[in-house]
Amino acid sequence: MKKFVVESEFWELFPETQIGIVLAKNIDNSMESSAEIKKLLDEANDNAEQFLDAAVFSENPVIAVWRKAYQKFKTKKGARSSIEALLKRVDKGRAVGSINPLVDLYNSISLNYGLPAGGEDIDTFVGDLRLTKAVGGEYFLALGDEEADNALPGEICYLDDEGAVCRSWNWRDGQRTMLTEQTKNAFLIIECVDPERMDTLQAATAKLAELSEKYLGGTAEVILVNKENPEMVLTQD
Repeated sequence: MKKFVVESEFWELFPETQIGIVLAKNIDNSMESSAEIKKLLDEANDNAEQFLDAAVFSENPVIAVWRKAYQKFKTKKGARSSIEALLKRVDKGRAVGSINPLVDLYNSISLNYGLPAGGEDIDTFVGDLRLTKAVGGEYFLALGDEEADNALPGEICYLDDEGAVCRSWNWRDGQRTMLTEQTKNAFLIIECVDPERMDTLQAATAKLAELSEKYLGGTAEVILVNKENPEMVLTQD
């Protein structure tokens, strides 16, 4: 049995955080994104303008709340939340483009709701997946990189028994667990650190599950992880 566990070291820093999980199983991610999915992503790029009202980019609330969160733990220099990275593209007029159906769906949700979203291939996890502070030195090869850049001591990371899955919370994914055209079972994550936006988190998670089933088939189970419910089962085998 594989589990996802958010450990106590995380809750000590972020007791009010909630994480929406979609377990998308028996999906077909093998095709190029359809015209409908690409349209959803295009519309989401336009909709994201609603989160960019402030004259100073970093003062927009959905960005500022994550800047504040990232000050509470050790990060690689320059690491920012994934929602900031997406919104920076939008702010500079460089739309977030298509990658594959599942990535396009969670990016469209991220842009539409102003929350970090990501995904990993469950079948690549070695042991349990944990969100916690890194000891330091956990192996990590980021998407697009050719050399490892391992986790820092005290860095909030998604980890399994093989190393880091995603560094600096939701900053960068690793190659080993990335979603590909071969992915059949996906762990999709949406994160919220703002207590006033928990309804938005729940709506975003439900919508991602709906879109996954509509466009990729299979089943999509929704689970909300928080301090009172800090772990969940990923697979029974």
